[in-house]
Amino acid sequence: MSRFARSGWRRRPWLAGLCVGLLAGVLTDVAIAGVIWQRAEAALAGPMPRAADVALVLGNRAYLDGKPNPCLTGRVDQGIVLARAGRAQTLVFSGGVDVEDGRIEAEVMRDHATAEGYTGPMVLESVSSSTRANLSLSRTVLEANGVRSVIIVSEPYHLWRIERLVRASGFDQAFDVQYAAAPTSCWRRWGMLFKGALREPAAIVNNASLGYLF
Repeated sequence: MSRFARSGWRRRPWLAGLCVGLLAGVLTDVAIAGVIWQRAEAALAGPMPRAADVALVLGNRAYLDGKPNPCLTGRVDQGIVLARAGRAQTLVFSGGVDVEDGRIEAEVMRDHATAEGYTGPMVLESVSSSTRANLSLSRTVLEANGVRSVIIVSEPYHLWRIERLVRASGFDQAFDVQYAAAPTSCWRRWGMLFKGALREPAAIVNNASLGYLF
């Protein structure tokens, strides 16, 4: 580095601090994304969960480009697979109003399940607007219905954070909890890569800073 460059850094220490902070942020994001991806791949390769009372399908944006979001409907499809395999007696759909389109995620999930020919029992939790709220509000619904065992269904990249929210909130003390990754067609697309590699690590950092994960 030239003497001019060194003196420039000394005159602007805030710039050096900014660069170090950005580098630390990028490295943290990469590390978290790697953990998320490992957990996602392991969940997809794992065996089907054992039989449980319900499959709790967590919400996602209801519509995308004017059509039902495949990331959401894929989760529902996985719930149907579990039900038809005798692994879940009831499907519970958790998700409130989308700010993007004003649709209630739980209702969109129910409608999709019905359109796919699923005729089993369904329960809706239609208020929650975050993963943490999915768990807390669904817990009330599940306890009211005498549920003892739950399979939580979501996108593969989402499961690492869900597991920690479950433990930190005591959800797993109320129920026997298992997890099922929805092998949707969308989770490996660029949009989902963005969510898995950027948005989800940001959500993990945010949840951890607020004391929700540990």
